[in-house]
Amino acid sequence: MKRIVVTGMGMINAVGHDKESSFKAICEGECGIDRITVFDPSTHSAQIAGEVKNFDPETVMDAREVKKADRFIHLGIKAAQEAMGDAGFPEGFDKERFGISAASGIGGLPSIERSSIILETKGARRISPFFIPGALVNMLGGFVSIDHGLQGPNLSCVTACAAGTHGISEAAKTIMTGGADQMLVVAAESAITGVGVGGFASMKALSTRNDDPKHASRPFDAQRDGFVMGEGAAALVLEEYDAAIARGARIYAELIGFGESGDASHITSPSFEGPLRAMKAALRMAGNPKIDYINAHGTSTPTNDKNETAAIKAAFGGKENCPPISSIKGQTGHCLGAAGGIEAVVSIMAMRDGVIPPTINYEHADENCDLDIVPNVARKAELDIIMSNSFGFGGTNGVVIFKKI
Repeated sequence: MKRIVVTGMGMINAVGHDKESSFKAICEGECGIDRITVFDPSTHSAQIAGEVKNFDPETVMDAREVKKADRFIHLGIKAAQEAMGDAGFPEGFDKERFGISAASGIGGLPSIERSSIILETKGARRISPFFIPGALVNMLGGFVSIDHGLQGPNLSCVTACAAGTHGISEAAKTIMTGGADQMLVVAAESAITGVGVGGFASMKALSTRNDDPKHASRPFDAQRDGFVMGEGAAALVLEEYDAAIARGARIYAELIGFGESGDASHITSPSFEGPLRAMKAALRMAGNPKIDYINAHGTSTPTNDKNETAAIKAAFGGKENCPPISSIKGQTGHCLGAAGGIEAVVSIMAMRDGVIPPTINYEHADENCDLDIVPNVARKAELDIIMSNSFGFGGTNGVVIFKKI
């Protein structure tokens, strides 16, 4: 089986516009969650989110192209440009052997909402011709492939909050089966809109701690009351090991295992068995190594955090065998389809720097979430192998395992 390595990374989220500033802020426990500003949330039960502020899409796209693409594409292009620059490909690299694996849970929801309002108020003829090509999830890969001239496979994953992680495994499969030598994974989401927030709130999935936004997302805390929406993007360059070595690339990590599963249980309420099967599959593929850290899905919802804790215990044969875990969603919010990409980048950087990001806002112990969650303060640690979990609505689960080289 071909070995797959990571040779470039980029990300943007509520606490930073690039991977280094984001990772520093996450490790320092900074929180990017605040009152929503992109629309008036006053009539909503949930009025807070992790917005990416002060980002100008014209810094990454021609001004004439910005209006042709939804915001999730703008964010994805930003992360992809950072990752490609980070990977340092020479002029004249083989673009026919370089593909795209894009991921988003919802895609162009702002454009859908805006165009629906135009339809009702101004009529069908006033809908922009850029609406459809700017809102489709696969247009993230389309715009990014054009930006870099990548002519290999152009794939997309739309698997809710597991999309970013599935984007990584789909890219790896493409390289393993000889479809490409390199794949650019880009996961992006921007669904902080009236209908997006209203829809999740109607499911009672969101925190309503509107008077204290910085402490609203509290993974594994006994007083958690739901997740907080975030937005952002991440990108990773995956490369066949021999090709990376041949061009003298810097290698951040090797992808040694991934696992996927379906709950076949409930469309929104997560199961215990589905995440467990995905973790077991990833561990089996990786050769059942010792895991030094798990970046948990850790959404701050009552059900996920309890179920994920139980699944981790079962996967590792009991609490005493479990590695430290943490969730960064207290800092960034839940970035939905982009979460798995962002958290994979954060996990690899944690391994690079030997530091476990903290689970912030942990104040009240929950007997059902009794693992070592690295509460509130980052921890220095020697990390050689890490796992990252992502679970999504529809009962879709993804897990990846990276190893330091």
